Amino acid sequence: MKYACNFCSIILAAMVVCSYGCTKTIEKERTSLETSRLFSPTKLTATVVNRTSVRLSWGQVGKAGTYTIEIYESSSGTDFSGAPFRVVEGVTLDQVPYTVSGLDGETRYVVRVKAVGEGVEDSKWVSATFTTDAEQIFYPVDLNEIEPTSVVLRWPAGEAATQIVLIPGNITHSVTAEEVSAGAATITGLVGETTYTARLLNGTKTRGTITFTTPIDLGGAIQVTPDDDLTNILQNASDGDVFALMPGTYVAQDIFISKSISIKGAKPAEKPVLKGVVLRISNGAGLQLKDLIIDGTGALDGNQFLVYNDDMNTAYGDLKVEDCTIFNYVKGVMYVNKKAWILSVLYRNNIIYNIECSGGDFIDFRNGLSSTFTFVNNTVYNSAAARDIFRMDAGGSTNFPSVTSVIDIQNNTFYNIAKSSSNRMLYIRLASNQITFSKNLIVNSEGYYSNQAATNIVARSNNNYYNAPNFTNSSVANAKNDPGPYTTLNPGFVNPDAGDFTVTNLDLKIAGVGDPRWLQ
Repeated sequence: MKYACNFCSIILAAMVVCSYGCTKTIEKERTSLETSRLFSPTKLTATVVNRTSVRLSWGQVGKAGTYTIEIYESSSGTDFSGAPFRVVEGVTLDQVPYTVSGLDGETRYVVRVKAVGEGVEDSKWVSATFTTDAEQIFYPVDLNEIEPTSVVLRWPAGEAATQIVLIPGNITHSVTAEEVSAGAATITGLVGETTYTARLLNGTKTRGTITFTTPIDLGGAIQVTPDDDLTNILQNASDGDVFALMPGTYVAQDIFISKSISIKGAKPAEKPVLKGVVLRISNGAGLQLKDLIIDGTGALDGNQFLVYNDDMNTAYGDLKVEDCTIFNYVKGVMYVNKKAWILSVLYRNNIIYNIECSGGDFIDFRNGLSSTFTFVNNTVYNSAAARDIFRMDAGGSTNFPSVTSVIDIQNNTFYNIAKSSSNRMLYIRLASNQITFSKNLIVNSEGYYSNQAATNIVARSNNNYYNAPNFTNSSVANAKNDPGPYTTLNPGFVNPDAGDFTVTNLDLKIAGVGDPRWLQ
């Protein structure tokens, strides 16, 4: 029995040793696995960029020297039959993400990628599908080639096209061989002060899309020249008057606007300059400003550009400020310290800079409010160094307790603003407000959103903060930090010191963050 037990112990020990040794051998084999074929790339993504290019990204494959890309046209599924539309060989990992350009517009493609190595079989293909956007070969409309009833549209000479279609009006222009050769066509029959969208077609495929607005029809407006007394003309206006300012410089100071009027540049290519002007709005008037250059140099008391001047129990008309350049005001852009309820406020497509904000905030509502406040597609820079940007105090709700203010701030570029960590982007203390703040690009700011309980941000997404850490991580008590999604990418502005905020960061361009004029 004793010998039997010893024999069993020896057998058991041998089994343990064998089990341990075998396990180590298997583990060694697994960690040094040799295969006759490379593994396939993983996480292949295909993102359309610049309308007719695709950016491809995938994960690294061990022992792969290069990668091969094949792109096929495919109306459905993943059809790789026939000859590929494009083949790219020898792509190295440091070139990934890899962009393939020169694809057709409005076309569905299927792409596949494989890993290639030496002394080993290529990997199996991995695939993805994507559809390109419509082409955009139109050149920007030259403001000198646009009239109230006509426009010249241009594209690269020799590029094929069959017709141009414009809406509204369903205007169709058949493109001639001569126009193709010249890359230009003149479209007539338009209406002044109308926004048109033109599509350049070659058969059924879109080759370009562009939007433009015809200038004011001088026949339906009151023409004003720099030799006229602008102050007297505007202060004696009648409701509904439209003033077309001819090119030149208009020097004035306080002008009282008591009737609902429009003031517009007659020629967008030569915008008139209003210098030192402060517009004081009273008597419930509405106001539209368009295609103006507004220089605050010389304004009385360094005032704000727009000042609401009267207490009113009834509403003021709409305020619209579009396609203007506003700069060099000491106190701010807009001041509402009266009992003033404005039906709607719109700032769109403006460039605003060098607004010091000494003695006032950038947009400054103290005792008034607006039912809707929209700030979209604007560029604001070198402004409000030590003050808040959008201020709407509780006094507006005290005076108009039944009004909910809907505030929409989207697709703007902000640069060098709010340089102190105590400055707020949204100093909103109205009792009832709803704020949307999305797709804005904020660069070089120490400011933050808000620390006010009343600030009601109902939607906030896809903003980008670069050198602007406090919008996502402010340590101020009760700070309303952005919870995401957001990015912190360097936009790569071309020349911000010269006012050129063209974005070179492809991810931001794809996402459409900031003022659209800089994303082309």
